[in-house]
Amino acid sequence: MLKSDIKNKIEHYCAYQERCHEEVISKLKSLKLPYDEIDEYMAYLIENNYLNEERFACSFVRGKHNIKKWGKIRLVNELKFRKISRYNIDTALKEISSEAYLNTFNSLAEKEWESIKETNIQKKKRKFCDFLLRKGYESNLIFEKLEELEAVDSRQ
Repeated sequence: MLKSDIKNKIEHYCAYQERCHEEVISKLKSLKLPYDEIDEYMAYLIENNYLNEERFACSFVRGKHNIKKWGKIRLVNELKFRKISRYNIDTALKEISSEAYLNTFNSLAEKEWESIKETNIQKKKRKFCDFLLRKGYESNLIFEKLEELEAVDSRQ
């Protein structure tokens, strides 16, 4: 494959959606390129702003929080898995306001509580907590919400 073809292919790959360095390196490796050429392409992509990890992290956090309703713990773990720096992770988390985060958490928690049709209250509480922990929300938020929802249920 010609260098210009590879360059066009990798430019398109990065322009199509935000990518982290690991994804691009993986893509270049799949093209069976030697490491020195991979480094050249990476430098080119960064210099020409096709690749920016801070931009990737911010986009990732916004998207996963707004669409998949992930909490901060899951977001941080997923970014760490992609080898994103602590600085970029902290910057990205600032993309979500505390108010928006809590609104998302509360609506997700209430919807989940209502959807669990378990009659055994202990099993219902367990399912509720497990769901929100998998989504990556902090345990203190979950347990506070659980108490609040139980109080509402006991009044009905």
